[in-house]
Amino acid sequence: MKQGIHPANYRLVVFKDMSNGSSFLSRSAVATKETIKWEDGNEYPLIKLEISNTSHPFFTGKNVLVDTAGRIDKFNKKYAKK
Repeated sequence: MKQGIHPANYRLVVFKDMSNGSSFLSRSAVATKETIKWEDGNEYPLIKLEISNTSHPFFTGKNVLVDTAGRIDKFNKKYAKK
């Protein structure tokens, strides 16, 4: 990696998909105050995701999309045929 262009706080972080509960460990510089104990026994910062590759219809092959904010219903109501 080129020196001096990457953030100084680049560290291991757990990303958790809140729609299905799956988690994965990756590196990130995102700031968070929450932590979680990972499978290896260490504690890592936690980032909560609304959707990830384990729940997104493109990756799962299913047409079901988890709608936590009601955006789909709002769109359907707005553009429904009258």
